Amino acid sequence: MFDNLITHEMPTPIPEPNLVPTASGALTAEDFQTDQEARWCPGCGDYAILAAVQGLLPELGIDREDMVFISGIGCSSRFPYYLNTYGMHSIHGRAPAIATGLAMSRPDLSVWVVTGDGDALSIGGNHLIHTLRRNVNLKILLFNNQIYGLTKGQYSPTSEAGKVTKSTPVGSVDRPLNPISLALGAEATFVARTLDSDRTHLTGVLRAAAQHRGTALVEILQNCNIFNDGAFDPLKNPDTRGETTVRLQHGEPILFGTTTRKGLRVSPRGGVEVVALDDVDSGSVLVHDVHQQDSSLAFMLSRLDDRPDGVTPLGVFRDVTRPAYDDLVNEQIVDARADGRAPDLSTVIAGNDTWLVGPQHD
Repeated sequence: MFDNLITHEMPTPIPEPNLVPTASGALTAEDFQTDQEARWCPGCGDYAILAAVQGLLPELGIDREDMVFISGIGCSSRFPYYLNTYGMHSIHGRAPAIATGLAMSRPDLSVWVVTGDGDALSIGGNHLIHTLRRNVNLKILLFNNQIYGLTKGQYSPTSEAGKVTKSTPVGSVDRPLNPISLALGAEATFVARTLDSDRTHLTGVLRAAAQHRGTALVEILQNCNIFNDGAFDPLKNPDTRGETTVRLQHGEPILFGTTTRKGLRVSPRGGVEVVALDDVDSGSVLVHDVHQQDSSLAFMLSRLDDRPDGVTPLGVFRDVTRPAYDDLVNEQIVDARADGRAPDLSTVIAGNDTWLVGPQHD
């Protein structure tokens, strides 16, 4: 059976990325540019994300022929056309499923998924959840502009309640989905959030995701300047971002604020609360730990923007070690062959639950 599924000689697992500055003669960002003209609306945040990804890839020490970018459907899913690697523009919501098959059959490849909030969280929601819980060795870049852009401005699973769009002319009554909370609830081993316009932060988060073995989900808050312009301005504007965002740094106290220094602590009632540093013992302020196995605290952090006085955390929420699904499956195949447990394919298909229907003739 197993010889019919994969080659007898298992591919060598991909080494950990070599995240060091490129040497003379090594790949550059230009090497990852194609001859295709990038076609998004002028001013779209996708341009900034593309430039950041092209700038990061040379650091990984991986040949372009050993990288694959798989996308679904949507504005973000045009990515494979603009990266000089192998790629596939697949079908709506199914990019994680297709990428899972590739990662399992070719563990020597670096496999990335590019998707959007509509593609990943609506029609593709089930595929995303099970990819996360299985911990397939994929890097998933989820562009979240809180709108359907390619189909011209319908509300998406992450649009805020009351959102007026072509498909909700008097306002959406849906409660928006939080991609970070969803990923943490599915026990994803790497979960992060960043902004399209912050090149330094975006690149740092992508670098951390590339280092992770297993499923790494990065939510990128991305501006759609045609159908949802300014959705994240409070998080980007220098005059407001100090009060509206929390930069998560592993091993550092979780602090923010400009006029009044604030921090986060566990509330006496449970949950996480915002406190003024002048009013509390500094020792009560939470210190961020991305490697904490219990995801409860990370989940509470993901809910901070779900209230009127909330703030939006940016950075890595969780980065823990767990065996990757594709590694486990391939190890199981090797072990089954070695000890003779690998069944014949025809035996598996027939099983013990088949029978013949109709008159039998000799």
